[in-house]
Amino acid sequence: MSDVIKLLPDSVANQIAAGEVIQRPASVIKELVENAIDAQATSVQIILKDAGRTLIQIIDNGTGMTETDARLAFERHSTSKIRQADDLFSLHTMGFRGEALASIAAIAQVELRTRTHDAQLGTKLIINASKCESQEPDMCPAGSNFMIKNLFFNVPARRKFLKSNQVELSNIVKEFEKLALVNTGVEFTLMHNGNVMYKLSPGNLLQRIAALMGKNLETQLIPVNISTSIVRVHGYVGKPENARKRNALQYFFVNGRFMRHPYFHKAVLNCYEQLIPGDEQPNYFLVFEVDPQSIDVNIHPTKTEIKFENEAPIWQILAAGIKESLGRFNEVPSIDFDQQGAPSIPAYHDGINVAPPKIDVDKTYNPFKQDDSFRQSYKQHAVDWDQLYRNFEQKRTHADGTTHSNDASAPGDNFLTLQPGQDDATQQQEPQQVDMGITGSDFDSAVYAQLNGHYIVTPIKSGLMVIDQHRAHVAVLFARYIQQITKHSITSQSILFPEVLHLDSAQNVMMCSLVNDLEEIGFVISQLGNNDWAVTAIPSGIEGTNANDIILQVINSIDDGGTPLKNRIIEQITLKIANAAAIPYGRRLSQQEMDLLTAELLSLPNPNYTPDGRTVMVVIPNDHISKLF
Repeated sequence: MSDVIKLLPDSVANQIAAGEVIQRPASVIKELVENAIDAQATSVQIILKDAGRTLIQIIDNGTGMTETDARLAFERHSTSKIRQADDLFSLHTMGFRGEALASIAAIAQVELRTRTHDAQLGTKLIINASKCESQEPDMCPAGSNFMIKNLFFNVPARRKFLKSNQVELSNIVKEFEKLALVNTGVEFTLMHNGNVMYKLSPGNLLQRIAALMGKNLETQLIPVNISTSIVRVHGYVGKPENARKRNALQYFFVNGRFMRHPYFHKAVLNCYEQLIPGDEQPNYFLVFEVDPQSIDVNIHPTKTEIKFENEAPIWQILAAGIKESLGRFNEVPSIDFDQQGAPSIPAYHDGINVAPPKIDVDKTYNPFKQDDSFRQSYKQHAVDWDQLYRNFEQKRTHADGTTHSNDASAPGDNFLTLQPGQDDATQQQEPQQVDMGITGSDFDSAVYAQLNGHYIVTPIKSGLMVIDQHRAHVAVLFARYIQQITKHSITSQSILFPEVLHLDSAQNVMMCSLVNDLEEIGFVISQLGNNDWAVTAIPSGIEGTNANDIILQVINSIDDGGTPLKNRIIEQITLKIANAAAIPYGRRLSQQEMDLLTAELLSLPNPNYTPDGRTVMVVIPNDHISKLF
C-alpha cells in the first residue's frame, strides 16, 4: 500500500491558518494595527475603500523593517516578539504567533513599503497569494505602509460570505474603538472612501472615551482606581441612572490588550444589583494591569480570551473597588425631605400643654351593620350568561366565506384599536405543533376563553384550539404592515415631543444606511450630529411603544449577506415593529377582540407560525382529550 500522508504546501497551510486568524476586514486591521503598536508607532492611519473589500491601508511611523526582515515577516511562524517557549509567559507585545502576515498574504494582494529610521533607502515588496512577485529599493518615509488589496480574491467562497459594506464597516469601527481605547497615547486616523471618520489626538482614557463615544458620556462616568499587589485596575464605570437596556458600552483591557471575561463581567453586575433594574446593563471601561506571568493569552488566535491565575481574588478586589467608587460618589440614592409646605409640628416641652388636633368622626358609622349595596351593585353588573351563549351560538363569518350574524366588525377593520404593548421576555415551553389546515367550518361555536392572559382557547370540530395571543397579533400586524408598504399606503403619526436617539459609532454607520428604509415604513428621522438622531414621527398603529427601542433592535439585527437586500431589511424592520406593537401577554381580551384576532389570523396564508418561525397555535385532538378521562 502506498503512503497517503503528505506535507501540505506552505500556500495551502497559510490559507488554512487564515481561516482562523482573518475572518473579515476588521481582522486585518486588528492584526496590522497591533503590529504597528508593537513597533512603537505614535501615529497610525487607517485608509479604507469599500469597507476594506477593495483596499485596507495601514500607515505607521514605527521602527520599520530592513530588506531582509520585510521579506521574512511574511513567512509562517516568523516573529520578532518571542525567541523561546518561556517568552510566552512574559509577553509585553500584542502579537507573538507569527501567523498574521502570512495569513493575510495568502488571501490578498499585499504591497509593503517600509524603512528603518537610520536607513537612507527603504524597500518595496509585492506579494500575491503568498507568492513574492518583486522586492526592490524604495524612497519612503520611516515606518511601514501596508496596502492590502482585494481581500479573499482567491477564496471566492469566503469573499461571497462577507456581509454588506455597512455591516463590515460597522465591525471595523467596533474593532477600531477597542484599539483606540487601549492605546490612548497613539494618534489614530480612520478614513473610508475619502471621508475622515475619526481623527484622534493622544490623551488620557477619559479624553479618548469622549472623542469616540461623545462628550455627553464624559459626565456619566465614575472613576475607579484600585491598586493591590495582585492587580491594578483603573478606568471608569457608568452611573446607575445611565444604565442601558441594550448596547451598553462594556470594555475590559489587560496589559494593553482587549479581552472578554464573563467572570469579571459578573463581578461588575453584582455591584449594581440594587441600583439598576434587572434588564439593564451598566457602562464600564476598565483597564487591568497584572504580572504577564500570571495570565495566559495563548488560548485563541484572536487573543481576546485570557486566563488569569488569580481569578477569584481579582473578582473580590474588582467588586470591592467598584462598590467603593459608587459609594464615594454618592450613587446610592438618598432620601430628600422636602420641608416646603409641610405642616408645623410643635416640639414637646415639659410643662406646656399642646392641644391634640381635632378629627371629625362620623358617629353614625357602624362597621358591623349589614349593607345590601354590594349585593345590589353585583346584581346590576351581573352577566346574562344565557344571552351571551345565544349570541355566540350564531354562525360566524370567516375569511373562507361562511356567514354569521355576529355583530363584530369585519376582520381588519378596527383591529388596530387594540392597545399595543411590549412583548414579555418570558417564553413558555412550546407545545407540540401539528399541521391543522383549519377553516371557519371547523368551529363548533364562537365561544372563547382566555388562559393565564397568554392563550386564547376555543373548541373546533377536531378538538380544542389554543392560540398564543401575542404571537397571533404579531403575525397579523406583520402581514398588514407588509401589505401597506407594498401598496405605499402606510401613514405616519407625528410625535408631539421628538425623541432623541443616541447611537455609538458602529450603530451610526448602520443607521445611515437604514434611514431611507425606515422612512419608507412610516418613520421620520433627521440627523442631529455627534451620532444623535431625532425621531419626529412613527408608523401609525404603534403609538404607545418605544420608538427608540424598535430602531435599536433593527440596527442590531441587520446582518444581511452580500449586496444589501432592501426587501429583507424591510421585513426585519417590520417584524420588530410588529413585535413591539402586538398586544402583550397578560392583556385581558373581550369576546369580540378574541373573535376578531382569531378570524384575521386564520385568513393568513400560514397562520401556524410567526414570520420568524415561532409557533402561533396548536390543536389538542378530541381523541387525546378522551384519553385523559
